[in-house]
Amino acid sequence: MKLKYFLRLFLILPLVFYGQHSIKGTFSPAGDFEIALLYKVTPTHSNYVTNAPIAADGSFEIKLDSTVTKGMYRITYAVPQEEYNFDVIYNGEEDLELKFNSETGVEFLASRENKLLESYTNSMLMITNSIGNYFRDGSTTKDTLALAAIFKTQRETQQGFEEASKGTIASNFIKANRPYIPEGIVDVKSYVEELKTHYFDHVDFNNAILQRSKFLTERMLNYIFGMSSNNGNEIEDYKKNIQEFYKKIKEASDDTKKSLFTDLWEQMVDLKLESVANFISETYLMDLSVKLNDQQLLQALILYQDTSLGNPAPDFSFEMKENEETITKKLSELNIAEHYIIAFWSSACSHCLEEIPQLHKLSETFDDKKLKVIAIGLEDEPYAWKNLTYDFSNFIHVYGEGKWDNEIGNSYGVTATPTYFILNNDKTIAVKPEDFEELKQFFETSATEPIIEEKQ
Repeated sequence: MKLKYFLRLFLILPLVFYGQHSIKGTFSPAGDFEIALLYKVTPTHSNYVTNAPIAADGSFEIKLDSTVTKGMYRITYAVPQEEYNFDVIYNGEEDLELKFNSETGVEFLASRENKLLESYTNSMLMITNSIGNYFRDGSTTKDTLALAAIFKTQRETQQGFEEASKGTIASNFIKANRPYIPEGIVDVKSYVEELKTHYFDHVDFNNAILQRSKFLTERMLNYIFGMSSNNGNEIEDYKKNIQEFYKKIKEASDDTKKSLFTDLWEQMVDLKLESVANFISETYLMDLSVKLNDQQLLQALILYQDTSLGNPAPDFSFEMKENEETITKKLSELNIAEHYIIAFWSSACSHCLEEIPQLHKLSETFDDKKLKVIAIGLEDEPYAWKNLTYDFSNFIHVYGEGKWDNEIGNSYGVTATPTYFILNNDKTIAVKPEDFEELKQFFETSATEPIIEEKQ
């Protein structure tokens, strides 16, 4: 009886769950991709839905069952997923077909809503380029009627797409993207000023559809990075634009503010603009993380600030030889060199086994009073590490028990090995090189002491 019931249920399930729509298409270059994962995007996170393999010819098809409701979805196709993805609209009424190229992005072949939004974006981009070309034209006798015609086309195009998109999910993006369009002829200075003033006039930061997409983040980044004053002070421009942006989102929820400023903070971190990242953290994001009890974010902000350039390096204790005796010292107590290198490595790390010998060789070209390397081995067990330390006798060696759970590594925010920090003689952080080549270049090209010199 139970078996018959199970078989009947098995026969019904495909009709219930797979009689809906699909997302299909191709990825190119063929062979570069293995799997497409589908997520439904919410204002605060993304929920996994399903996946489909990408065939050798680049084709894929994601079946959408009846539980997949209309809304904003994100397809990821490589790691890190935060970088390799694109958004699609699913209205619950149509199949989607697309082609994706790693160089040119996504193009929709079927889906009225996605094709409508794509057409709108391309049309407005062409008009924006025409405006830019007009203002970049250096001739003294410009045809102002031509500029008026461009603005007229822009106005009519915007109105046309707003009308065509009524009742669609795409309408949310088209309305929010409505640009400043002058009623008459303006010079470039006035145009740019007004464009900046009215950049967010039609953006509702509490719109759930916009919150479920990249639109708000991209709009924010375009404003902060694109609306510069050309005064030569890039950092101050960014800070000023961030302050202006915060005024624009004062009516947004704290969750939305936190999400946007986290994206912005991460962008500044990636660009190595530490002073701007810490400005965002100190002025807005720390308070928001406390208010929303996001301890993980708060700790990340504090850790980044603690390991920013110019700050004292996080202190720790270790054993070292002094006058033939083993003593315990703190990093802050060291006064034996003009520069220090903190090197996090592991005996199980292939890159480390290539770079650490090079670092040791480099350290030997310095006088002992010029440079000292403190090598911290992040390890699960000490035996392999201990054997290797004898090859690097010029280092102060520290055993980092627990590997990724090591207190010293955690205080420096280490998530990969090798990781390097260059310190000044007062143990403030001078440089955070990405790799050994950048570390080496610092000492080879720096105009400040120490200068590389052969030991006598």
